[in-house]
Amino acid sequence: MKLWKTLLAGAAMIASVAAAHAQEINFGIISTDSSAALRQRWQPLIDDMEKQTGLKVTPFFATDYAGVIEGMRFNKVQLAWMGNKGAMEAVDRSQGEVFAKIMYADGTEGYYSLLIANKSSPYKTLDDVIKNGKKINFGLGDPTSTSGTLVPGYYVFAKNNIDPRTYFKTARSSNHGANLMAVLNNQIDVATNNTEELNKLEATQPEKAKQIQVIWKSPLIPSDPLLWRKDLPDATKKKIRDFFLAYGKDAHEKEVLKNIYNYGGFRASSDAQLLPIRQLELFKQKVQLESDTNIDAAKKKSQLADLDGKLAALDQEMNKAK
Repeated sequence: MKLWKTLLAGAAMIASVAAAHAQEINFGIISTDSSAALRQRWQPLIDDMEKQTGLKVTPFFATDYAGVIEGMRFNKVQLAWMGNKGAMEAVDRSQGEVFAKIMYADGTEGYYSLLIANKSSPYKTLDDVIKNGKKINFGLGDPTSTSGTLVPGYYVFAKNNIDPRTYFKTARSSNHGANLMAVLNNQIDVATNNTEELNKLEATQPEKAKQIQVIWKSPLIPSDPLLWRKDLPDATKKKIRDFFLAYGKDAHEKEVLKNIYNYGGFRASSDAQLLPIRQLELFKQKVQLESDTNIDAAKKKSQLADLDGKLAALDQEMNKAK
């Protein structure tokens, strides 16, 4: 009996030491909602990740996208879930690298940016919004949000030569959840949003979802990527990759993913996923430059040529990626 107790005590000590030396990973989760709501949705997956990988995983909730990007830059965040535009910035200046992407429960790998309004609103179409800018209190997305800023910034604003900061009666930036609630409560007239957020509302509060009307829908946006810092040890990367690519197979895991955002799993990806987003960003810059009447003609020509060169290079990269 004494020997058995000694063995048990020894095993407990070994486990304690192993836990103490488990590699710690900070998992940055973008601010699409309140920290409390995000924690409730993501914590079950984080718990499963710790059990299956042996890593110590701590969620990091910043108040905006930039907080996660900066956290990764200064190695306060080693793993992150974010939108494509934020991922582009993390790859360019925070040693980020895309390794996987979200797959939805229906098997699709993309979502849509939206403009939404309350059903009681007189604004029913994008044309209504453009014609009545000075009457509209507008809800912009987080500055580094793909669906809240980049996509509508090009397809809605740049293509119509609109600066939303001056075009509307008022314009303020917030996350998707806050914009959705502001539209529901008639605190703002129109706001950017996305199908992920609207689908979540339909699943959890269908009566409130009926109060929302979609007045514009974008082309398909690639689903959100997962990134890690490039300098993570290869063995740690393998643990993380294996966990995510295998996750979502049993009933428990499917329920966890459904409660996050109606996700169905994860698929392997790479930085090549960001090429269409880079192209979109350059197109937006080109449209803005072409409409700028204050810039010197020679300087404009030179800058346009530079943008065309970058777009051509992106086309080549996208062809290679295919």
